[in-house]
Amino acid sequence: MKVKASGVEIEVQDTGGAGPAVLLVMGLGMQLIAWPDALVQALAAAGYRVIRHDNRDAGLSQGFDELGTPSLVLALLRQKLGLRLRPPYTLGEMAQDALGVLDALGVRQAHVVGASMGGMIAQRMALAAPERLLSLTSIMSTSGARGLPGPTPEVQRVLLSRPRDAQGMRERSVRLFRLIGGSGFATPEADLRTRVTAAMARATRPLGVQRQLLAILADITRAEQLARIATPTLVIHGGDDTLVPLAAGQDTARRIPGARLAVIDGMGHDLPPGVVDRVLAPLLPHLAAHSLQAPLS
Repeated sequence: MKVKASGVEIEVQDTGGAGPAVLLVMGLGMQLIAWPDALVQALAAAGYRVIRHDNRDAGLSQGFDELGTPSLVLALLRQKLGLRLRPPYTLGEMAQDALGVLDALGVRQAHVVGASMGGMIAQRMALAAPERLLSLTSIMSTSGARGLPGPTPEVQRVLLSRPRDAQGMRERSVRLFRLIGGSGFATPEADLRTRVTAAMARATRPLGVQRQLLAILADITRAEQLARIATPTLVIHGGDDTLVPLAAGQDTARRIPGARLAVIDGMGHDLPPGVVDRVLAPLLPHLAAHSLQAPLS
């Protein structure tokens, strides 16, 4: 279903129920279907109301093609020179979208779980509206601090490549998932192709990915602001992440007062079946510990 959130049409899936709400926020260019069914079902079975949404410019949510196509090469050059970037929209606005989803569904407070860019958005939510969050979980994400290691050169090349047609996009996505998947939890090739094909059939928004990436690059003040977060925080990161290396998760946990860091050996930048169980192990106790005062949604 679609809801109006901060003036933006956002596609939402909601399991309903009277338990504490868990809002799942996905990463760069990814859709709500990227959250594994096993994770959603485990949260629902534990009594939580699970809410997923497509971020703006992704999936079935409102697109922003009228804002144009940013030049990522120019943006990366400006970033290296220390010049200000001017994104079509910001991670702060995307955080307001997510808060608007809660408003539209009548949810006063929620646990917020973000993966990759979704973790950055979740951090922005905790900074903008701490009273709305029961807890924060940042998975395979970063503080955005300058000087942290980035993707491996091979991952960066694939990430910034521009396929000319749907087949090229499909092959690039499969290759990228292979590169970032981690050494300990390999996903069979056939499963990767099935997942990529399903995602592309639902929605294909390559220009939205570029605009979202520029929003990430432009968000340069978040790292210094994380010390203000008082929301109970769990940081989960893979020891084998070649897109957002472990140092980024360690830095996030260091900057947020009282944050707990859970490192999963062999996990990359993906949530295959074996990783889901390992993520749930610290996540479920974290949610339970901070649900005692949760109001009914």
